[in-house]
Formats: sequence, C-alpha cells, structure tokens
Amino acid sequence: MAESDGKVYGMIAEFESPAHLIEAAAKVRSEGYRKFDCHSPFPIHGMDQAMGLGRSPLGFLVGIAAFSGLGFMTWLTWYTSVVDYPLVISGKPFFSYQAYVPVVFAITILCAALTATFGMFHLNRIPMLFHPMFNCEQFKKVTDDGFFVSIEARDSKFDEQRTRAFLESIGGTNVEVIRE
Repeated sequence: MAESDGKVYGMIAEFESPAHLIEAAAKVRSEGYRKFDCHSPFPIHGMDQAMGLGRSPLGFLVGIAAFSGLGFMTWLTWYTSVVDYPLVISGKPFFSYQAYVPVVFAITILCAALTATFGMFHLNRIPMLFHPMFNCEQFKKVTDDGFFVSIEARDSKFDEQRTRAFLESIGGTNVEVIRE
C-alpha cells in the first residue's frame, strides 16, 4: 500500500521482548498519550499498570445482574406461592423458601453469566470484523513472537513526525504508519 493511500489510523512500533514492551507502555503513558494499545502473543503481568488502565467495570455489572436476578426470582416465587396461587401443602407455610433455593440460585447464575458474556463482548467492541491494524504486514507477528505498541491518530498528542521520533527514541523498531 502506498504511503499516501487512505486516512491515517495510527502508528505501530515493534519491541524485542515483554520487558521492553512494559517499559515502552509506561513511557508512552508518561509522555501523555492516552489512545494507545499494546499487543503481544500472550498476557503480560503488569501491563495494565504500565498502561494506566483501571479496573474493568465488568465485575460491577455482573454483580448488579446477579443480585437483580436473585431479587427478581425471590419476588417471583414469593408472589406465585403467596399471592397468586396460595396452596397449603402438608401444613407448610405459603412461602417455604427452602423449596425455591435451587431455582433462585440457577437464575442468579444465569443472569451473571449472560451479563459477563455480553458485557465482555460490548466492552471489547466485539464483533469487529476488520481492524486497520490488519493492513500492517509486520502485525502478523503478534500471534507468534511480536511485541507492539500502537498509538491511534485520534490521540490529541499524535503527530506523525513527533510520534515516530518518540517511538524510535524509546527503542521501537520497524515503526510504521497504519492507514485505514
């Protein structure tokens, strides 16, 4: 692809090891870039802290969904056995909660699992059938032995020349402009 074809998506640089990638992520963050990502063939311990990422909101969402499912199913079993269809069985009270524990538990887990699955898809912006990073030939190494930092052009600090010089100054090699 020619250098002048397409809108600039960002810039990518390769680093030689996971340790260098963590150092680079910390330097990119301290330089003031906010719209950047690190790519490696496996998870790297400490990368979230180096990138300045906070905790994921997914656990909070899953907790809300689980407690909502628990509350709704408890209310529903109470309503059906006490208000809508009261039935005395063997002299037990109308709402004998012990009988409803399995179904309440199952719905609680179902709500949590569905929220975790679809929440993860939403937060990770999946499905994304095509990403501009796929235009980069060297990016194919990320699934095997490549360690990359990419900075998006929509970052307020992004400037092609300055960003290229910065990535090279922190040890990045094969610096390339990514076009959409």
